[in-house]
Amino acid sequence: MEMRKLGSQGLEVSALGLGCMGMSEFYGDRDDAESAATIHRAIDLGVTFLDTADMYGVGRNEQLVGRVVRERREWVVVATKFGNVRGDDGSFQGINGRPDYVRQACDASLKRTGLDVFDLYYQHRVDPDVPIEETVGAMAELVTAGKVRFLGLSEAAPETIRRAHAVHPISALQTEYSLWSRDPEADILPTVRELGIGFVPYSPLGRGFLTGQFRTPEDIPADDYRRNNPRFQGEAFARNLDLVKEIEAMAGEKGCTPAQLAVAWVMGQGSDIVPIPGTKRRKYLEENVGALDVTLTDEDRARIDRILPPGAAAGTRYAEAQMASLGR
Repeated sequence: MEMRKLGSQGLEVSALGLGCMGMSEFYGDRDDAESAATIHRAIDLGVTFLDTADMYGVGRNEQLVGRVVRERREWVVVATKFGNVRGDDGSFQGINGRPDYVRQACDASLKRTGLDVFDLYYQHRVDPDVPIEETVGAMAELVTAGKVRFLGLSEAAPETIRRAHAVHPISALQTEYSLWSRDPEADILPTVRELGIGFVPYSPLGRGFLTGQFRTPEDIPADDYRRNNPRFQGEAFARNLDLVKEIEAMAGEKGCTPAQLAVAWVMGQGSDIVPIPGTKRRKYLEENVGALDVTLTDEDRARIDRILPPGAAAGTRYAEAQMASLGR
């Protein structure tokens, strides 16, 4: 497995990571046994950069990842996040970046996972009511205390990234980035590259849409949150499916799957980029790892730019309320 550096502070991870969110919530039924087997298979394949968060499954995802990782800790880089607060009943209770909450959240996550230290600790969303300097200052204290090795932000605006980085070096920024979500190319990627911060794209498969597995909105399970995602609804679904069909044709010509083409494109955007496609099944994990064998030529990239230029996807990437928490 190729290794890549995130930031300039010494964090090194596998060139492809594994997003664990869907194992515990949002994307249909849970199967903890298959999810655990998927994590073990990922480690066997060299995919040792695991991504979770305290909000996923209201803590259950951290528990799941912790159970598996504790058996193989020396091989794995574990990243988790704080800031999206949820009640025990799963209700969303806002964003919290207060220093006392930062410390509390980290201790709770360490307890759930059974780990002594997190390799990477992200602020999941920026709290508009707390200066970023205060939040990152508290995160820096966690590094000093030996509870966290490196710091990250998620879905932060360029100016916020700069202010945070001035308090304590930020090693990674996590933001959605894929063939149909190319917004970071405008100002986020230039900012993190100027500052020497690594970039971790989540949803590089467009929440599964870019794989071609969904042909109608009815293909999405009834309990799947994507049913309410603007890009998976009505006219937007139809327009986006037309784009995916062109990617499918290109993938067929190259002898790979649409998913492998999509992941290979993201990985090829720079050696400072480490995508974390999520899956809870071994077969899809193995398919994603196959992207490492896909080579894109300049002609391929130009063709992709014609099919899916920035802004080509129909619909916003989240519902209106969630969009408000991005880019702060």
